[in-house]
Amino acid sequence: MRLVADGITPTSRLVLVEDLETDDGHAFELANPLFLAVGDRIGFEGGRLVVVRAGGDRLTPAGGWSTRCGLRAGRRR
Repeated sequence: MRLVADGITPTSRLVLVEDLETDDGHAFELANPLFLAVGDRIGFEGGRLVVVRAGGDRLTPAGGWSTRCGLRAGRRR
């Protein structure tokens, strides 16, 4: 599923996130899986992932950046 990480666009359904890949071959890999609820917004501030819950609470889940090379196993074009 494509998520928009602009800090403004809310998620439209419940999503389990393990990592977030960018279009340029990088990924933010979460230390632990995270459920995003309907209405949550995600964005990056200072290189860190920030989740703003629909109720206004802010989370900064632990994780880090990595570089992805090639296609992941099982991924379709």
